[in-house]
Amino acid sequence: MDLTEATWTDVQELETDLAVLPVGSTEQHGPHAPLGTDVLTARAVADAGVDRFDRAVVRAPAIPVGIAAEHRQFSGTMWVSPETFRSYVRESIESLAHHGFDRVVIVNGHGGNVDALREVGTTLSRDGDAYAVPFTWFEAVGTHSSRMGHGGPLETALLRHCEPDLVREDRIEAARDGAADGWGEWVSRANLAYDSAEFTENGVVGDPGDGTASLGDELLERAGKALARLLEAVAERDLSRPDER
Repeated sequence: MDLTEATWTDVQELETDLAVLPVGSTEQHGPHAPLGTDVLTARAVADAGVDRFDRAVVRAPAIPVGIAAEHRQFSGTMWVSPETFRSYVRESIESLAHHGFDRVVIVNGHGGNVDALREVGTTLSRDGDAYAVPFTWFEAVGTHSSRMGHGGPLETALLRHCEPDLVREDRIEAARDGAADGWGEWVSRANLAYDSAEFTENGVVGDPGDGTASLGDELLERAGKALARLLEAVAERDLSRPDER
């Protein structure tokens, strides 16, 4: 059930304690992909996972702004502080838990959110307000995960499959030409760069031309199946805390 489209009486009659919360970012993804890429892909994967799960699940509205100051040199990028982000996500989940949806999978589409979401899940689960587990879709697509980049083959592929009209196909070559091969500037296993503009001319990392619609179909299938397995595990998990050792 999508909370955006449901009435409160619809929700009142729903028998489940399980919810998904898509989380993304509004940030540059090169000249060819929309600023909302991370939100769009998180929503698509959330839907795919819920569709493959045989129990009722609440889908909360997506959170569209995340931790993205590393892209601030590119027009249109929005961001909030890690503290604000953690508070907003935590309180959003607490409001779900207030209505009985206290098992929550956070479906994430932005790498910059990963650490903060793990902290949120830890805090909520230890305090007993809710059990929340973050799931980042591009970490759950097998060997493809190593090709993630930024506005590169994976995100472009999923967009071409799910939102083809939003991909500026006439800019793919320019996106490729200005792209970096990898994320950051690494010396002695340390990243010297803090902002993406330090190492990529147009914000792209990886070759978006390799991101075909057929690859996007495969990515959505893999991520959707992985999310469905996680939903099953969260639904069945014993949430009692371990005893003092």
